[in-house]
Amino acid sequence: MGHKDGKPYPPDKNSWKIPVALMVVVLCGFSFYLGGIFCSEKERYVTNREDETETPIGNAAGPLQTKAVSFSECSADYQDYTPCTDPRRWKKYGIHRLTFMERHCPPTFERKECLVPPPDGYKVPIRWPKSKNECWYRNVPYDWINKQKSNQHWLIKEGEKFIFPGGGTMFPNGVGKYVDLMQDLIPQMTDGTIRTAIDTGCGVASWGGDLLDRGILTVSLAPRDNHEAQVQFALERGIPAVLGIISTQRLPFPSNSFDMAHCSRCLIPWTEFGGVYLLEIHRILRPGGFWVLSGPPVNYENRWRGWNTTIEEQKSDYEKLQDLLTSICFKLFNKKDDIAVWQKLTDNSCYKKLDNPDNYPPKCDDGTEPDSAWYTPLRPCVVVPNPAAKKLKLNALAKWPQRLHVAPERVSDVRGGSEGAFKHDDVKWKVRAKHYKKLLPAIGTEKIRNVMDMNTLYGGFAAALIEDPLWVMNVVSSYAANTLPVVYDRGLIGTFHDWCEAFSTYPRTYDLLHLDDLFTSESHRCEMKYVLLEMDRILRPNGYAIIRESSYFVDAIATMAKGMRWSCRKEDTEYGVENEKTLICQKKLWYSKQGSE
Repeated sequence: MGHKDGKPYPPDKNSWKIPVALMVVVLCGFSFYLGGIFCSEKERYVTNREDETETPIGNAAGPLQTKAVSFSECSADYQDYTPCTDPRRWKKYGIHRLTFMERHCPPTFERKECLVPPPDGYKVPIRWPKSKNECWYRNVPYDWINKQKSNQHWLIKEGEKFIFPGGGTMFPNGVGKYVDLMQDLIPQMTDGTIRTAIDTGCGVASWGGDLLDRGILTVSLAPRDNHEAQVQFALERGIPAVLGIISTQRLPFPSNSFDMAHCSRCLIPWTEFGGVYLLEIHRILRPGGFWVLSGPPVNYENRWRGWNTTIEEQKSDYEKLQDLLTSICFKLFNKKDDIAVWQKLTDNSCYKKLDNPDNYPPKCDDGTEPDSAWYTPLRPCVVVPNPAAKKLKLNALAKWPQRLHVAPERVSDVRGGSEGAFKHDDVKWKVRAKHYKKLLPAIGTEKIRNVMDMNTLYGGFAAALIEDPLWVMNVVSSYAANTLPVVYDRGLIGTFHDWCEAFSTYPRTYDLLHLDDLFTSESHRCEMKYVLLEMDRILRPNGYAIIRESSYFVDAIATMAKGMRWSCRKEDTEYGVENEKTLICQKKLWYSKQGSE
């Protein structure tokens, strides 16, 4: 009821006192009842958790606890175990396009929870740079290449060592002479323009090894096949290499990243299956980059007799190759004797022609990201470079070594990335690397050659160590922000990987593993035990690990590491903060007590 002028009457102050008091009494009683239920449920939950869990997990404020564990030895026939490229499992997969040689990781119930032993007679590897030319036979005790390629001088067994004279199928006069000719054809190899390269079908990586002396960093790529341990030989020598094959899946590298790609009689059928293998080279090669081919069908006029074919067949193969390269925007750059060089065009007008529906191969328009490269199927289509990326082209990058500290254009493609963020990361890792060297004086000495940064952002750790006699494989998680293009743009190398699986390498191939909050970021997906066992598999005996983690994880990691026969010590970070610590660990050299089966 209101006033005659429409305004309401003021409420009666005494009219609401009784209902409110009643409500307070009811709520107090109800909250007391709920509190009793909550407390009893909480007590029951804690009690059950302690009864059912062997390794109780602390809360956010406390450390992660785990019981002491001891891992057994794998049998001696697992000395060169590569879980995701295991010949024991090949027969489960098809032979079409050699798919059985691709990554096929074992299911969880087949994972090994044991320590991979070294071969009988294993010795601490010969140190760089001497290792480039020789290694201990017992460390890689395989004679197949020596016997089958003895006339090509890939390697020679002399006493207790393998000697690497620098020979190869297409460079009988030595890899040095071969690369000299290549530099005559590609002047950009000598002035810092070309910095990163990939060698498909690398043999024992003599080409990549020679390029190291010329300031070019190469990823040598080969599958685990009947050549036996090509990648293992490469890494034993101290040359970057990974297990891999161009088959049905994209290679684990970002698009438009390598400055040069090379194939020396690697026997890849480039023009078959819609040209997918060459299209993959096109994807990972940056605009203005070079593709080098030696062997069939190059120089077919003079070589066809040695290839068990006819000159007409080889002529046809060469013409098909040239037509395919032209259709996907390559031009013949130079050619002499057994070497032909094509260059990926930087002119966007060539790619506009791909809009023609009659063009083959067509432009990729299926929604697949150009950098999607972890178990991503190959498709017979052209990945067109982003025309807006002006500094993606080879001739637009700063020359080496200046490009190492220049913020790449693609840093802005990363969520939260910017030139300022890049510069901050660069400075931060210089400080951290200086601190690491105090904690581990072996860094910068001959004791450490092959290094892996297991979860890099922009490659800052590798950049900070660039003056040391080592190289770094930068790993970017397939589940993390895509920062690997930035790594390549600054002249470093790396790969995508998922640490819930085994890495594509042989056992005992890295001297130093570095990780920065890997368990903090991936523990919700990857079980810590398997990550540490994988680290043990790929780490050389007497090798080191720098594990930078939150205080929540470090003690649990140290406990498991002890069970792997590692010795670890906990150190402060460079700023001495309590919520983050650094573990410095070393893997002990031990020999199997079991015989080969």
